[in-house]
Amino acid sequence: MKIRSLIRKFNFWQLFKIAGLMFKKPRYIFPTLRATKRTLVICDSLYGKSHHKNGKANAFRHAIWNVLICQKVFDISKDEIKAITWSDKVTTLHEKLAPNEDIPKAMDLHNNQLGREYFKELKDVIEPEVIAFIEDKVTQAKLVIKIEDTVRFSNDLVYLLE
Repeated sequence: MKIRSLIRKFNFWQLFKIAGLMFKKPRYIFPTLRATKRTLVICDSLYGKSHHKNGKANAFRHAIWNVLICQKVFDISKDEIKAITWSDKVTTLHEKLAPNEDIPKAMDLHNNQLGREYFKELKDVIEPEVIAFIEDKVTQAKLVIKIEDTVRFSNDLVYLLE
C-alpha cells in the first residue's frame, strides 16, 4: 500500500497523533519511511501478498520492519535506546490506529517487540543477513489461538494462520 493512500484513510485525530509523533523527531521521519517502504518491497518479493494476512509472512514483516526502522534511526542517532524507543512509538501507534481485532493486534505487537530485540543483535548487520536471520526465526514461529499464547511464546515469533 502506498503511503499516500494509507494517509487518506486516517481521520483528523489519527493524523493529529501521527503528526505529533513526527514533529518530536523530524530527523527520523525519512528513515522511518524508507524502512517501511523497504520492508514492503522485501515482503512482496519473498511472500507476495500473503504478508498482509496473519500467517508467518506477517510475523516476518513485523519483525523486519522494526529491525529496519531501528537500523535506519540508529544510523542517525548513534544511540541504540533512541532507535528502539522510536521504533516502539511508531509501530505501536500504527497498531493503535490500524483497524485490527484484539488477537491479530496482540500478535503484531508481540512480533514488533521481537524485531526490536533482534535489532540488538543485528545493529551492524547488512540487509541480506537480517533477512536470513528473521527467515530462520520464522521457521520456529508458533501458532497462537488466544492472546495469552503470545506471553507463553515470549521468545518466538507468533502467527495466527498458515
